[in-house]
Amino acid sequence: MTAADRRDHLAGRLAAVARGDRDALHDIYDLTSAKLLGIVLRILHDREESEDVLQDVYVAVWNRADRFDPARASPITWLATIARNRAIDRLRALGPRRFAAPIDEAGELADDGPDPLARLESDDEARALRRCLETLEAKARASIVSAFFEGRTYEEIAARERVPLGTMKSTIRRGLIRLKGCLEP
Repeated sequence: MTAADRRDHLAGRLAAVARGDRDALHDIYDLTSAKLLGIVLRILHDREESEDVLQDVYVAVWNRADRFDPARASPITWLATIARNRAIDRLRALGPRRFAAPIDEAGELADDGPDPLARLESDDEARALRRCLETLEAKARASIVSAFFEGRTYEEIAARERVPLGTMKSTIRRGLIRLKGCLEP
């Protein structure tokens, strides 16, 4: 199934949800829950809160599916926007208490973060990676960033760039080989 077919199928299922079809909502959940949970987790960094927000997202989809307009956005973009907004709302609602712990527990908390020397080394590595990424051609750089830093699939990137999947895989592979060569001492 091509990306366009998936988009059309999802748009059709959203239209069915707007008509009150519960099976269509179940299909949408099966098709999108993993991606939407990933979006919410990136914002909240808490699995339990993220699962609660995901449930709110599908309640919103059930109540607002009639507002989806395929001329304005793809179905996954519309769903991801709802998920993102709900996650941000939850983050704001949690506020500072999310990270609050009684002061008595402070002595028992270990700092599992890297020590200053390790931080310096990772900063050097990050600078080297940025420098090496800049040496790549724009398409390879954008594709690598999308795949490895934004979590996009090769299929999504190929569809966005309007190139065959094999071409995108080759572009990313060649870029990674150049990147490796640049990063090696």
